[in-house]
Amino acid sequence: MNNETPRILICRLSAIGDCVLTMPMLCALRERYPNAHLAWAVERAGGMLLEGHPCLDEVIVVPKGWLKSPRVVWQLRAELRKRRFDIALDPQSLTKSAVLAWLSGAKRRIGFRSPRGRELSLWLNREFVSAAHAHIVDAQLDLLKPLEIKSPGPQFQLPLHDDAKAKVDDMIRQMHLGCDFVAVNPGAGWDSKLWPAERYGIVARALGERYQLPSVVVWSGEREKAWAETIVARSGGRALMAPPTSLPELAAFMRRARMFLGSDTGPLHIAAAVDTPCVALFGATLPADCGPYGAQHISVQKALPPADRRLRRHGPNDAMQQIDADSVIDACERLLQIGPYQQADKRAA
Repeated sequence: MNNETPRILICRLSAIGDCVLTMPMLCALRERYPNAHLAWAVERAGGMLLEGHPCLDEVIVVPKGWLKSPRVVWQLRAELRKRRFDIALDPQSLTKSAVLAWLSGAKRRIGFRSPRGRELSLWLNREFVSAAHAHIVDAQLDLLKPLEIKSPGPQFQLPLHDDAKAKVDDMIRQMHLGCDFVAVNPGAGWDSKLWPAERYGIVARALGERYQLPSVVVWSGEREKAWAETIVARSGGRALMAPPTSLPELAAFMRRARMFLGSDTGPLHIAAAVDTPCVALFGATLPADCGPYGAQHISVQKALPPADRRLRRHGPNDAMQQIDADSVIDACERLLQIGPYQQADKRAA
């Protein structure tokens, strides 16, 4: 291995929000190794966001459920070994990501120690790091210490695709949004992270009446579409429903928003990554661990999540139910009042 031109594989397969939160690690690698070959193994959805990232040489799309198929595992092994990786980084540090790092044939396989490292990653990785920070962005930057990368300034550099920008510009014109607006997303990967759609509608109505700020509800899939329709219905005419968007289009849309409102999920972290101020609602997770990254955001949490990891993911959304609409309206108002906000710059982006 040439010490200045290593071939490095990042194994971060899912989810969308976690892939976004791993981008600062990628940017730090490129800053330290400008001539390295940097590849990222990821499932299809995350790959849509990563395509065109300026710090990335190659996106390796891994089919969902690949670990259950010996044939696909063997094919992946052959594809990865052809690339002759020197280093595999495992920020996910679970069985599926560690197996992928092992299949790559990289001699240096770097992952987390327990408790952040779990399952077979503790057996398959070769070098282990104890994270010194709680937040996933900072913890994953800690993972670079064996490569002598210390205290890098976090950057996301989320790609802006010309075709996605053009479609979003056209969408905003068709919705007659010649003003600031709030992007709202009611979805979440876990039911325990969901906040009632009716309360989003109450918040949208308040922001429209008090600040003449319309809300635009973004959604994905029939379930979220139904929630979006409920929000619009409860908003008193202050919310609009966005058309379907791809992930690159969603990222372009978030760049244009004055503010984002939603729970701990992919769209939240996309919005934060493009410097849109966020009001984030937390129940099953902690803002200190996975809140929107940056000082300009406000997180709302009324109850701590259960200690049991399985209950956090698969339990009821009682902690989210404890968040009342007035508290969220207050957080939105505080965010709107934090200094002058150059929205004209965002509309020109």
